[in-house]
Parts: sequence; structure tokens; C-alpha cells
Amino acid sequence: MHESNSIRHMLAILFGRPDEVMLELGASGELLVAKVRALLSLLTLALPLASGLGGGDTSRILLDLGVAVFVNLMAQIWLALARDHRRLRWLPYASGGYDVAIITAVLALQAAGDAPAALNGTGVWCFYLFAIALTALRHDGRLTLYMGTLAIALYGLLVALVLGLADEPLLSIEHGAVTVRGQGTRLVLLGLMTLLTATLVHRMQRLIEMSGRDSLTGVPNRAWLMQRLPRMFEAARREGRTVTIGLVDLDHFNRVYQELGQGNGDRAIRHLVGHLREMLGEDEYLARIGGQEFVLVLLCPVGSAWERIDRYRRSLGERPFQTERGNESMALTFSAGLAAFPQDGATASALLGAADRRLQEAKRLGRNRVVARDG
Repeated sequence: MHESNSIRHMLAILFGRPDEVMLELGASGELLVAKVRALLSLLTLALPLASGLGGGDTSRILLDLGVAVFVNLMAQIWLALARDHRRLRWLPYASGGYDVAIITAVLALQAAGDAPAALNGTGVWCFYLFAIALTALRHDGRLTLYMGTLAIALYGLLVALVLGLADEPLLSIEHGAVTVRGQGTRLVLLGLMTLLTATLVHRMQRLIEMSGRDSLTGVPNRAWLMQRLPRMFEAARREGRTVTIGLVDLDHFNRVYQELGQGNGDRAIRHLVGHLREMLGEDEYLARIGGQEFVLVLLCPVGSAWERIDRYRRSLGERPFQTERGNESMALTFSAGLAAFPQDGATASALLGAADRRLQEAKRLGRNRVVARDG
């Protein structure tokens, strides 16, 4: 049962949408892959030039040169897209699918002239393995599975077409005979490379998830938040929207710890987190940045944010949490300070500073209140 749950958890992570830190790392990985692609594409220009110096067939040389120019042009387009300041979430799938398709197309052209060299040779085919392995740099398990499945499907289709159209056994002195068993082994190797890379991606995702999450509550921590906020601000500026930051502090938390102990203090923290999570909409976040301090990131104007947070502040007092002392319960309250992007600042540090200033004002006024403007 435990092993089954572990497998389901692994698949959920692989097929699930990566969090913002993983996506950010994936964007830089996509740029690195684009640079490698551009470098390898430049090397393809040497192939028709070498054939020309060797006195090869002119039409074949022109065809190879045309393919090399196209590959280099596409490589520069992918590189330009990867350098875009926006994070294009479809880009890794498009560029990865292109890589697999180009490898298959080159093998198909090679098979038209020498099928054993195309299907039994390792030079071009190994780029399938290389392309699948490079998905680890994008930190997205879905991309790895997509690329592996696409490579298996396209190469399997190519093998089926070549073998199906052949009038006689395909063999050569240099590359031997093309057999169903041999090609099946290659498909298995593609599957194994996909599984190996997916395992590595899963491991990296788990490590990033653990480093970006608060161990007690499971919500994002300060490091994750500071990584995410600039992207949210950039998107808000581009779309003309407002982002409101709410700095929330549990009132008299030290007294909870002193009177009820650490276990109940942890229960109080989890109770508050569960309550605040209920107010979050799509693409809104709650992060823990200190012992009893939390940050709400809401996609609405400061006035609407004040109404939402104040409503949950009042309802928290009506939902006391159960302590470890039998049926004894305790009501909690919190204070909060709000700051809006871009009105109160253009950076995470500026907004958190404004929100903290208003949080201190809420405490000075007696706690258990939400302050949205400077006094």
C-alpha cells in the first residue's frame, strides 16, 4: 500500500504543474537548451561543405545545405523566444517537439538513401536520447514524458514505414541487417531514457518543493515568495492590474506558546493557515515568512483586499481551535497591514515595508484589525 501511494505521489508531481520556482528554473534551462541547439545547428553547416570539398553529388549537397540553413534559422528563432523577458509556458513543448521532429526528418532523409545506416547507425539516433535528457534542465516532468512519448511514436512510425515499404531485407556490410528485434530494442532504450530522466526531474522537483515550503504548514516560505513576487508584479504591470500584499500577524502568539505549550502553538498556526487558505482565489498565495507572520498575495485592489481579509478576521474569532487539553478551545485573532502594487511600491521589499508599517499601526491601535493606509 505504501509503495502504491509513493508511485501515485510521484506521478502526481510529474503530471502536475510545477510551482513558480520550478518554472523560473525551467525558463533559464530553456535558454541554456536554446544556446546548445544553436551551437549544434552551426555544426550542421559543416556537413554539406565537407561533402562539397569531397566532390559529392551537387543536388545532394544543395539539399543538405538547405536543411542546414533551415535548422540554423529555426535555432535562432527558438533562441530569441527563450530570451524573451516573458515566460512562454508553451515554448519548451514547441521547441522540444521540434527537436524530435527534426531528428526524425533527418533519419527519414537518410533512410531514403541508406536504410541500414539510418536505422542501425548511432550518429543521428543518439540525438533522441540527448533531446530527452535535456528536458531535465526544464524541470518539468510533463515535458519529459511528452518528449519521450513523441520520440518513441515518431521513430516507431519511421521504422514501420521503412520496413513496410522494403521489398527485400535491409542489410549492409557496415551496419548489418535491420531487424524488428533490433529496432524494438532501440524503442525500449528510448523508453528507459525517458523513465530515467523523469526520475531525475521528480527528484529535483521534490528537492525544490521541500526547500520552498514551510515544514509546519506546507505553505510557501519566504524564499519562494521573494522568487515569485517579481513575476506577479511584472504580469500585473503588463495587464494593468493591482496586486495587494497583506502582512498578517497572529495576535499575542507568545502567550499561546507560554500558556499552552509548543504543540498547541503549532496547532494554532495550522488553524490560522487553514482559515486563511479558504479566502484564496486562483493564482493567489499565502506564505509563511516568520514564526507567526504570513503574507497574503491577492489579485485585487486594496479596498477589496481589505474587505476580504477583514471578513476572515472576524470569522476567525467565531471559529476557535481545539487544544490538546481535551475539549478546551481557544479563540484567535490577527492583525494585518496592506500595501498595493504599484501604488505603494514597485518592489517586493518596498511593499513588504509599507505593509509592515501598517501592521505596526494596527498593533498600536489595539490589534485585531486590518489597516490599509498610513495614519
